[in-house]
Amino acid sequence: MKQMPNVLWLEEIKKEDIVSVGGKGASLGEMTSIGLPVPKAFVVTAQAFRRFLVESSLEDTIFKKLDRLDVDDTDALESVSREVQDLVLNAALPDQIREDITDAYGRMGEDGLIVAVRSSATAEDLPEASFAGQQETFLNIKGDGDLLEAVQHCWASLYGARAIYYRAKQGFDDRSVNIAVVVQQLVQSEKAGVLFTSHPVTGEPLTIIEGSWGLGEAVVSGSVSPDKYVFDLRTERVVDRLIAEKEVAILPNGEKGTKIVELTPKQRDAAVLSDAEVARLSTLGKIAEDHYDIPQDIEWAIVDGEFYILQSRPITTIKRAEMALPAEESGEGPGEVLLEGQGASPGVASGRVAIVHDIKDTRGVKDGDILVAKMTNPDMVPAMRRVSAIITDEGGMTCHAAIVSRELGTPAVVGTKKATKLLKAGQMVTVDGEKGVVYEGAVATPKKEEAAAPVAGAPAPVITGTLVKVNVSLPEAAQRAAATGADGVGLLRIEHLILGLQKTPGWYINKGKEEEFIRELYDGIKVVLDAFPGKSVWVRTLDAPTDEFRNMEGGEDEPAEHNPMLGWRGIRRDLNSPEQFRMQVETFKRLWAAGYDNLGVMFPLVNHPDEFIRAKAMMKRWGVDVDAVTLGIMVEIPSSAILIEDFIRAGIRFASFGTNDLVQYTLAVDRNNENVADMYMPKHPAVLKLIDLAITACRANGVECSICGQAGSDPSMAAWLVEHGITSISANIDAVPRIREAVARKEQQMILDMARRNNA
Repeated sequence: MKQMPNVLWLEEIKKEDIVSVGGKGASLGEMTSIGLPVPKAFVVTAQAFRRFLVESSLEDTIFKKLDRLDVDDTDALESVSREVQDLVLNAALPDQIREDITDAYGRMGEDGLIVAVRSSATAEDLPEASFAGQQETFLNIKGDGDLLEAVQHCWASLYGARAIYYRAKQGFDDRSVNIAVVVQQLVQSEKAGVLFTSHPVTGEPLTIIEGSWGLGEAVVSGSVSPDKYVFDLRTERVVDRLIAEKEVAILPNGEKGTKIVELTPKQRDAAVLSDAEVARLSTLGKIAEDHYDIPQDIEWAIVDGEFYILQSRPITTIKRAEMALPAEESGEGPGEVLLEGQGASPGVASGRVAIVHDIKDTRGVKDGDILVAKMTNPDMVPAMRRVSAIITDEGGMTCHAAIVSRELGTPAVVGTKKATKLLKAGQMVTVDGEKGVVYEGAVATPKKEEAAAPVAGAPAPVITGTLVKVNVSLPEAAQRAAATGADGVGLLRIEHLILGLQKTPGWYINKGKEEEFIRELYDGIKVVLDAFPGKSVWVRTLDAPTDEFRNMEGGEDEPAEHNPMLGWRGIRRDLNSPEQFRMQVETFKRLWAAGYDNLGVMFPLVNHPDEFIRAKAMMKRWGVDVDAVTLGIMVEIPSSAILIEDFIRAGIRFASFGTNDLVQYTLAVDRNNENVADMYMPKHPAVLKLIDLAITACRANGVECSICGQAGSDPSMAAWLVEHGITSISANIDAVPRIREAVARKEQQMILDMARRNNA
């Protein structure tokens, strides 16, 4: 077997390499392989660390000390930790390891590139345990000497008191855990933070983004209360934002380390992210989540308009939130509200306040106390494990306190601003970690409900006359979508494939790399087609607004549009950019030639039959037998609904309602504008009238009529559509089961009503 080298580059690493590069290194390598914008880096492998221990004769000495250790004895834990770390730090680096690290560093850039040096333990960032903050990170490192010193400090941090304690409590054997070190170009971010691709407690499909100025360490450590943005990918808009008062930023300090600087009054209250930046980060998060098929906790940074993904790990804390106890059930209602903050970890707990200003204070924290601190840090984990709840002055849902609290199952309220000043040591309080409220006094613990008896047997599959299809955005979600039993794909958005490449179609054209673009598109679409053999898959041609392209490589010449949603997008752009359209058509041609006759192509934002006719003619000119393939349109502009019969005469084989746009264009309501969000009404009479008009015309002419917008995932809307004769409904992956049930129920009701009328 080939010996694992001391150094691996990200391009050589996949997620299966976790035993060599640790959780962080494996994740970065995997993200690099799928085209996410990851800064260049190499990894000092776990095998290099093990060789260091062996060649330095440290293995037996270290593990004998750890084997005898009682981790619940705080003094003994800290003493052994210091001894072991000193052994690691004082040992000389073997020559070959030293040479391999400095050679790799030299290849990163001339004159000593500034890097971040991050620990990556081999038991880190696993789906069942995040190990957040257990090992060290060193920022703003430059030069061979400082780099080698930082690597050795990362190795030593594997034996920090908090890391030893955490491994023991999680059941990890110290002998089986190694450590790799990621050496990565430091992104000197203007703004940075953390995002969750799903709600970290409930699992709800909302992207939660926290951000502040400077390096992301300010958010992760809880040094600031960050801005918070909530983006709903279902409606593709920001649904909530909290602009916090951000007092400080963490910035690089000279040629080594970081410094904390106070922000100006203007910066403190300014929004860190625009809606467009929130949407872009959400898209990158979705790509990562769909690739891993599990919600992700992602660190991000932005500098000069460039987006970077610095880290991605699974969210390990999603669970059903416990509800707060109603006063009438407890027999003792909650007292006066003392503090409010962000509910960071669900549950209700009462206890006596233990205020912690630094690590020394944790020795006085008793089992069942309420730990109160300005912010927690990883050194406090042993104390955090003992307490019944946690309250902090600073921090948000992605700070260390929040992450560890959720993993421990400990209720937590963060970002209260004044807990350490307002609360008194020994004071009895109750913490509601879901609502983000701290009450005076104690509340009795709620009784647990008895589990319902299991239901014998599995339900029969639901069969419907109306086809129930599924929407797919990324190939990685294809198997999950197919597992729903959907009757096909009613919408495959190819812009998500393109946005994931981080280069505009124009970039590939200008660089003469059209074949590379076609191959990427071909491979992505093929994955979805293979998951749905014998079932129709409708692929929508490119529909990316200019603001989504602007931040990509090649997007420098994108026009600045006041309202991109009304601008140069959809089929109108393809018709005026024939080379962009031709690359898509060439992809479809190859798929049809390969035997994928279940592929249908639909054109977005079509407002006149002439546009469909022109697109069809261009495809014919490029060698497509347009009479033998399935071509259709999106009905998302009122004119396309009103002129549906003209479209049918022009030769469409199907039509699908894109309600997200149809609603905004019918009602003159920008779906991305929170000021008019309450006016966005998918069931507005005018919208329903347009849909009914198009359904009627399609049914009369034998043309399949479907819906693929967000409204198709609403059971009540699905029932209305079935009643009005729609042929198929395409829902989001998580909505397919309930939409199928709603469709079946409505069909059965219609059959029953008809039978009753006939018997009357």
